[in-house]
Amino acid sequence: MSVATKAVSTERVRQKFEDPDWTAKGEPRASVHLDRLTTVWINTGTLCNITCRNCYIESSPTNDRLVYISHVEAVAFLNEAKSLGVREIGYTGGEPFLNPDFPSMLRAALELGFDVLVLTNAMLPLQRPHIKKQLLALNERYGAQLTLRVSLDHYSQALHEVERGPGTFIKALDGLDWLSGNGFNIAIAGRTCWNETPDASRAGYAQLISERHWPIDATDHKQLMLLPEMDEGYDGPEITTQCWTLLKLDPSEMMCASSRMVVKRRGDDAPVVLPCTLLPYDHAFEMGRTLSDASVADGAMFDHGAVKLCHKNCAKFCVLGGGSCS
Repeated sequence: MSVATKAVSTERVRQKFEDPDWTAKGEPRASVHLDRLTTVWINTGTLCNITCRNCYIESSPTNDRLVYISHVEAVAFLNEAKSLGVREIGYTGGEPFLNPDFPSMLRAALELGFDVLVLTNAMLPLQRPHIKKQLLALNERYGAQLTLRVSLDHYSQALHEVERGPGTFIKALDGLDWLSGNGFNIAIAGRTCWNETPDASRAGYAQLISERHWPIDATDHKQLMLLPEMDEGYDGPEITTQCWTLLKLDPSEMMCASSRMVVKRRGDDAPVVLPCTLLPYDHAFEMGRTLSDASVADGAMFDHGAVKLCHKNCAKFCVLGGGSCS
């Protein structure tokens, strides 16, 4: 065996999503530039009142890997977002209504004039009397700016509870009934993991919506958002620079072209900015401690703020799954 042949045969095989610039097949990896910053997501903490089977962010009653962000910390990002012309603030968790500072940071975003989207399961944390009182006051004054998107994984109790556990369906319906009955702008987030066509899923939700008299149009993809499933065992293709042409997609349609995510990890002294809501624990995707820092971030996963799609969630959820949290 020649020296050259031996060198090739002993070279380690590159794994998928390992090299920020090249796929395992040696093709140039795709990236997404920040075209415009329209949405800033703030994670209120990963603690949740329930444990879902395939939670995107592994929230549970015991997972506090992302700790509660404080009112003061959130307001610093709200003020910076305002100065940068951001239009929308998204609050997610965990369950946001478990964070004791959440009502005040929700009010702060509304007072600054943002459109605000809150992701919630609409269960007991939201339905506590003092939270309802605060929400009613906010909706009376800022109702046009506020939308609550409720996680309802399927329109049937059986399949919803496969994901979220016994008793969760009726409690979620109770929350949606209360929000609807009190004039809130509401939306639903479902899942596409049930081997149904999109049309069949929307028809099923439409029937439930009609029965409950909720002001939601099941044909409107913003009012009823059907999200692709995530799993740890993904072994599908990586996203190359050629994929935009092959898939007839525009990179500006990806979440990381228009949004950033703020999280506070347990043990850190300050929150950090990430490209999106689906990469909460990967330190390689930290972009800095301010939104301005994130816009010019350089590093293994970034090039002057452009995000290299070097994660399975980028491939499965966003590019191939067509998912978007905004």
